[in-house]
Amino acid sequence: QVQLVESGGGLVQAGDSLRLSCAASGRSFSTYIMGWFRQAPGKEREFVGAISRSGLSTYYADSVKGRFTISRDNAKNTVYLQMNSLKPEDTAVYYCAAKISGTYYDSHSGRYDYWGQGTQVTVPS
Repeated sequence: QVQLVESGGGLVQAGDSLRLSCAASGRSFSTYIMGWFRQAPGKEREFVGAISRSGLSTYYADSVKGRFTISRDNAKNTVYLQMNSLKPEDTAVYYCAAKISGTYYDSHSGRYDYWGQGTQVTVPS
């Protein structure tokens, strides 16, 4: 089992950058595929991106491709979401998630086993 804690959210202006972190407790962090999702008020949870166990491969939603970057440091049990050129439509609660099996090339939230509590990102229009 793994516990996930996100941090780094906040209020930023359009065009700014922000980096979210997700710290994992427990062993074997490197065996988990990690993903980031977000949920805006009144909307369903949305896939943002995912990263393979090694960190060599990533997969992004079209809405963030070219602006967001996921990375991980397995020695620190941490996954990151670097968000650049933020837009008002990026406003949401951001969640990190972990899954034991499957592929990183998968946007289905139901296949993730563990979730963090979320961190709010607000980009005013």
